[in-house]
Amino acid sequence: MIASPYADELARIPVREHHATIAGSDTAWWEYGDADAPVIVMVHGFRGDHHGLEPIVAKLPGYRVIVPDLPGFGESSTFAGADHDIDGYATWLAAFVEASGATDVAARAAGGYTLLGHSFGSIVVSAAVAAGLEPGRLVLVNPIGAPALDGPRAIMTRLAIGYYRAAAALPEPIGFALLRNRAIVRVMSVTMAKTEEPALRRYIHDQHDRYFSAFGDRDAVLAAFRASVSHDVREYAPAIHVPVLMIVAEKDDITPLAAQHRLAPLFDHGRIEVIAGVGHLIHYETPAEAAGHLRAFVEEGLA
Repeated sequence: MIASPYADELARIPVREHHATIAGSDTAWWEYGDADAPVIVMVHGFRGDHHGLEPIVAKLPGYRVIVPDLPGFGESSTFAGADHDIDGYATWLAAFVEASGATDVAARAAGGYTLLGHSFGSIVVSAAVAAGLEPGRLVLVNPIGAPALDGPRAIMTRLAIGYYRAAAALPEPIGFALLRNRAIVRVMSVTMAKTEEPALRRYIHDQHDRYFSAFGDRDAVLAAFRASVSHDVREYAPAIHVPVLMIVAEKDDITPLAAQHRLAPLFDHGRIEVIAGVGHLIHYETPAEAAGHLRAFVEEGLA
């Protein structure tokens, strides 16, 4: 286990773990900070869990941050009787926001909660808001702003599609082992990490080794992958009318920067902040910069 460079800051923030059955999933979530502080609900990306967003949480003392594991990942169970598609996750998210207390009196008094989605989570939160969920404001960190096959790593995306198809076609034990193959996970991690700091790279790779395969159901993972490459935020943006902040990376391997600039005007009230020199792993490599943009956006809305 590699020590987190953000561990000391995170340790100073109180944390509470919760579990409840929500929309057919035994959902686990973590609540950081004081109960009466402004509320931020964060949704992680594909194959991750709440640990991936903890570096940003560490940079947000003074907030009440609520981070669930998406159904089928981390400690949250798969859906019972629902598909692991965008509609299923969006329906679950609306129920989760209510069950977690994010819409309680304190949150409403502070101008409503902030909803944040990273990567695949950006599609989930956008779909939920377009369907009627009403946060005070929406933050998208490295959103999936264009079809995956249009991205700067289109060849890698095609290889990923082949990889997941092979995992689906093989007998379940072999397919499951392929999904969890550490060498493949490491290739993904090396590809996305842009930092040249050796200690930070080791930490990122360790995080992916520990949490990128924290799932227990092959079919749910495959369904979520199909959802992740079949949708993007553009299809939901015109129906989103709350203020939107996009925090994007200069060197994102998933959605090129030009596509992010084309996405921003599709929102009624959208703005974009670009973090230089980083790729898809903003949450690991530049959490302080991301948290700074987030804090300024939230506090502007509370003024």
